[in-house]
Amino acid sequence: MSKLTLSLLIPETLDTTKLAAAVKTCVAADLSRLGNVKVAVSPEVEYVTLNINSDSVSAKLIEPNAIVRYLSNFTAEESALIDFEETVLYSFLANGSRIDAEVASSLSKLLPEKNDTAEAIIVFGDLQALVMARGKPALATDATVLMWHQKMLQNAKIKLAMTPAMKAEYLKPPKKEIKVADKGSNASSAASTAGSAASATPSVSVKELITPTSSETFDKSVSYIEDKEEIIPKEGARNVLITSALPYVNNVPHLGNIVGSTLSADFFSRYCKARGYNTLFICGTDEYGTATETKAIEEKVTPDELCSHYYKVHKEVYDWFDIAFDKFGRTSTPKQTEIAQDVFLKLMKNGFLEEKTSTQLYCEEHKGFLADRYVEGTCPKCGFDDARGDQCDGCGQLLDPFELIKPRCKLDGTTPVPRDTKHMFISLDKIQPKLESWLSTKMSDWPQNAQSITKNWIKEGLKPRSITRDLKWGTPVPLEGYEDKVLYVWFDAPIGYPSITANYTDKWELWWKPKNPKDIELFQFMGKDNAPFHAVVWPSSEIGAEDNWKLVDYLSTTEYLQYEGGKFSKSRGLGVFGNNAQEIGVPPSVWRYYLANARPETGDSQFSWSDFVTRNNSELLANLGNYVNRVVKFAAAKFESTVPRYEVDPNAVEVKEMQEWVTKYITAMEGVQLREGIENAMRFSSRGNQFLQDSKLDNTLLAENPAKCAYVVGVSLNFIYILSSLIYPYMPETSSQICSMLNVPLRKITDTIDFAIKPGHKLNKAQYLFTRIEPTKVDEWLAKYSGKQE
Repeated sequence: MSKLTLSLLIPETLDTTKLAAAVKTCVAADLSRLGNVKVAVSPEVEYVTLNINSDSVSAKLIEPNAIVRYLSNFTAEESALIDFEETVLYSFLANGSRIDAEVASSLSKLLPEKNDTAEAIIVFGDLQALVMARGKPALATDATVLMWHQKMLQNAKIKLAMTPAMKAEYLKPPKKEIKVADKGSNASSAASTAGSAASATPSVSVKELITPTSSETFDKSVSYIEDKEEIIPKEGARNVLITSALPYVNNVPHLGNIVGSTLSADFFSRYCKARGYNTLFICGTDEYGTATETKAIEEKVTPDELCSHYYKVHKEVYDWFDIAFDKFGRTSTPKQTEIAQDVFLKLMKNGFLEEKTSTQLYCEEHKGFLADRYVEGTCPKCGFDDARGDQCDGCGQLLDPFELIKPRCKLDGTTPVPRDTKHMFISLDKIQPKLESWLSTKMSDWPQNAQSITKNWIKEGLKPRSITRDLKWGTPVPLEGYEDKVLYVWFDAPIGYPSITANYTDKWELWWKPKNPKDIELFQFMGKDNAPFHAVVWPSSEIGAEDNWKLVDYLSTTEYLQYEGGKFSKSRGLGVFGNNAQEIGVPPSVWRYYLANARPETGDSQFSWSDFVTRNNSELLANLGNYVNRVVKFAAAKFESTVPRYEVDPNAVEVKEMQEWVTKYITAMEGVQLREGIENAMRFSSRGNQFLQDSKLDNTLLAENPAKCAYVVGVSLNFIYILSSLIYPYMPETSSQICSMLNVPLRKITDTIDFAIKPGHKLNKAQYLFTRIEPTKVDEWLAKYSGKQE
């Protein structure tokens, strides 16, 4: 569990606004639910700064209200009191003025009863700073406000918490009286900012800065419209075909299953589409085979009924996770039978199938031949006790069921006996030379685990492999004398990709049998255990069929996602499964973000509740959410929700550095380095926050240099719009929320920084993108998903 450390630094010298920031953040730190927060007065900072550090996080907050919300119990998505404080009350602080009766009256109607909430702490800090700057008359205009402030101050813990702020030197700013104009609703709004700006910079006023300079306030060329028409390859376009491993249909997928295939493929599919590539994303449930037939027997239903039930379960899980397949189909369809049998017969015609009498393990208890995975025993290579007859989960080696030590039937535990049976074998040894020739042109770009697994198969020498089984549920074998047999699921299942595409469009062969293979780029996503079948068995079938099949270009294989140091287990209730994620109440975007960061690209990774909560609070809330909210709210309060007039210097440091992160992001995504992609997107967000800090965006900047303030706001809104596109593949819902605030459509991911949002563009109301998760939830969720003790 990663350790979180928080340090709050207070400037040595405070004016009224900084005094308010110091008071409110010191109180929040003392009342924090995040444990001990170290508070110190420091000459090294100009603004109140919260440093956030853990094993996985290094961030800082300088916007005082964001610090308070991060440290405190702030659960309201919208708060009239916070809006009032940020748009009205704060203006009196900035101008060193006392609040008048009208404003005090409006404030009294909004004051909360509890004194430990973020909104209470924020308003108390403002009032305390006004008291210190002006004395009690600043509050005496309304008895309710005065009494509420005194009640807060009587709390010994709150009074003690202000000690660090009181150690700093207070410099009283010159008095600036303020006129307040009524804006309707329950609050008045300060309007002197523009006046003070004009006096500081006579050549420009705030009013002039929010005057549109042209009729077009948004560059529509950057907008991204999701394609709703049938997707088929286009001449001259970059045509990208994406598949994720077909999830087996007899269980609920867990987080490891999801991130290893379907979710990773969705990240990449959304990226490709937002780049303007002509992209088709295919997946579906893998429904044939022994596991389904046996599970149906156990549940006393037909295999088709079982598959229909779990198809719906899977579909609901993926829909909730915002996984946007172009077609999510099934393998138990007539198209599957048609295409699979066609591949089988062409392999036979070309001399790549042979009949063999093999000895197979037979269970005398339930009178049936056992598929490899239904024979269990001890692995002869590593000694793992629960190895299957097809593969050992302990060492990853492929096995023959007869190699197992002390084999047993998985269904009833009895010892199976050998019996002879006839089956068709694919002659992988005959196809190997052509397979190796093809692999030599592709494999060097694949993940290391995919390369290693494939090389090991090739090195050992390919052997004929059985592709038929003694089962009833599956694709019938199109041969006389094989009426009681079906095609082996690992021969049959990958054909689900083209068959599901065929159920999507009659023009499916344009994707899977193109005239020129280079016209299509095929990316396939899966866990590493599926690599041999996608790198060897299925490509060998395609090559042997000699039917112009499209072979995979990039095989994206992950390691395993573990749960709190152990394996996910549905039977033991250990770990989070797709339906559990929905029950917890955390939005899909947070899950998608966390899983992207936990994606096991180069080695096994761990799902940790502590890390889950930390990343939500310290990265999504404190970095991304704070950045977007701060700029949009400032624009609303100071520029009437209108993008002010600004001029961009393309050689500005902030523009160049933001461009660097965009370039790094695109490079990572093009290389299917999905974890690095989201990391670069968040670094873009962090640099945006740093730009606000370096520019000192606040009321003082607006008063002293309104033109620079307008530049910072205008440029930052455009940076945020670009950021919305970078996070779109990972957090589409959050991206849509940001675009809604900016009043713009989803946008493309472009190579270069642009400024599509022009002066005069109207913004919508700010909204909170993320909410804080209480650290106490960690223990609650750990207990709930810790599994049954054995």
